[in-house]
Amino acid sequence: MTLSVSQLTLRHNNNNIFIGPLSFDVENGQIKTLMGPSGSGKSTILSAIAGHLAADFTATGDIQLNQQSIISLAPNMRHIGIVFQDDLLFPHLNVWQNLAFGLPSQIKGSQRKKMALATLDELGLLDLQHQQAHQISGGQRARISMMRLLLSQPQAVLLDEPFSKLDKTLRAAFRQFVFDQIQQRNIPALMVTHDDDDIPTDGDVLHWPWH
Repeated sequence: MTLSVSQLTLRHNNNNIFIGPLSFDVENGQIKTLMGPSGSGKSTILSAIAGHLAADFTATGDIQLNQQSIISLAPNMRHIGIVFQDDLLFPHLNVWQNLAFGLPSQIKGSQRKKMALATLDELGLLDLQHQQAHQISGGQRARISMMRLLLSQPQAVLLDEPFSKLDKTLRAAFRQFVFDQIQQRNIPALMVTHDDDDIPTDGDVLHWPWH
């Protein structure tokens, strides 16, 4: 499930080149890191890959996932998951319902709750199943949000500074949890961060200016 970016060029207002041409590959189970100052376009690159570019940007070049071009596909057809700084759990759903929301639509009825509860059990958080998001800790919300994303069966994951709002102790534990989950599932991941501590040991880093 390789993610491949080839000669990606992002233009602002169809004229000025903002980023590119940029080429890189992210292999199965690999976590590649983009590092650069604010305004260098890190999150814009993620948006281009996910299909969420702002209307005043255009993308040329190619983005492939599993050797299939996805650059012209709608976001929901790309099978790419995004983890943001905020956990984005739904406040009107309890914990197991939040997890069940991430499951593919072909999983029906009681099977959805069964799989959500099995995931909570795997995390050691089964006792939180009926809690609302505001009733649990930041670290618990982060892990549940990550697992909801993985339950949607993405073929690649984008990490947009996902650890930056957690305190130092939670940050280290959640970072390891995320890396372990990605490697266990053997899916490619591209991460944006400002913090050298977030880079996996011996991890591959693309530094700004992108090359």
